[in-house]
Amino acid sequence: MVTMSGSVAERERNAAPGGTDLLTVGVEEEFLLADPHTGAAVPAVDLVMEQVPAELRGQVEREFQTSQIEIGSPPGLELSSIRHSLAMLRTELADAAERAGVRLLAIGTGPVDGPVPPVVDKPRFDRMIERFRLLVPGPGNNGMHVHVGIPDPDTGVHVLNHVRPWLPILHAVTANSPFARNEDTGYASWRSVEWERWPSVAPTPFLESHEHYERLIRQLIASGVMLDEGMLYWYARLSAKYPTVEIRIGDVCPSVDDAVLVAALVRALVATALTDIAAGRPAVNTDHHLLVAAHWRAAHDGLEGEGVDLTDGELRPAWELLDRLVDRLRPELERHGDLDRVTELLGGLRRHGSGAARQRAVFARTGRLVDVVTDVARQTRG
Repeated sequence: MVTMSGSVAERERNAAPGGTDLLTVGVEEEFLLADPHTGAAVPAVDLVMEQVPAELRGQVEREFQTSQIEIGSPPGLELSSIRHSLAMLRTELADAAERAGVRLLAIGTGPVDGPVPPVVDKPRFDRMIERFRLLVPGPGNNGMHVHVGIPDPDTGVHVLNHVRPWLPILHAVTANSPFARNEDTGYASWRSVEWERWPSVAPTPFLESHEHYERLIRQLIASGVMLDEGMLYWYARLSAKYPTVEIRIGDVCPSVDDAVLVAALVRALVATALTDIAAGRPAVNTDHHLLVAAHWRAAHDGLEGEGVDLTDGELRPAWELLDRLVDRLRPELERHGDLDRVTELLGGLRRHGSGAARQRAVFARTGRLVDVVTDVARQTRG
């Protein structure tokens, strides 16, 4: 049985500002900057940053490569406020990109071949390149990170244990990078394949305690596979900056609606974990290798294929696994006031398909990757 200090009421009061028992949620999104004519990635981040309105620059940052740029929504309780922030930031950033002569793309990695854009000139990035050399994969890896407020790190570690079996299906939901180097890779999320070149990318291990978590970080840094805690690229981790659990498995979502759906599901997943922890229900210690297989399958098939059912190791339609997850999360979706919105967004996802499916549908119609880029730019802006 997992025990926690303090009452459930105390835990819930600490979960969000203002004394509410609802959990805060915030979203970080990374984008690709592309040539509007060819669709190839371009090293234009400095030009775009110059065009970002001054009042928004605190929410816009450079990423690892000069072909990438990142936004972060302020944490909030209401899904509508998260949607408003993301829509506003995406629109302003898309406008800034156009003023700089490029396109903003919410896409996992660039579909069109071209020169690999250089890494942003920062001492930490220079040290990463010096140690890891050719692991930089191509035009830029663009993900989505969802932060959910937690009361304390010890509880956060237990949350990580509880959510890990459910992350592969969310991985499938976000699949949004089927093309690379001018061809269909055969994967729904090629970003995931490229990203796993980094040695610290992996499913989160089953953790004994917060001390175990910190000890592993120290050991991984000592081994040389990480320079610092910021390179802990587990699919779920404790944020090094904020009192949050950070879920970081997915490609950046093509549209604001897709991002809001994932944010709502992640918050409800963390809230369900907190409920289970408070009730003394133990986390399922899913086998690491089966988790690796489930994430590989999610990257390969996305939402349109099959996924690994981690209760028995069998393959099931990915949508069946997603429906099962939503059923599990229903009480917390209701409690946070998100159920109606999530139901609506799931209906749209079912009609239009994942980001990967939408890209492939455009290419099937026109046979031109530049048309895929144009459609992704349209979805990005919203």
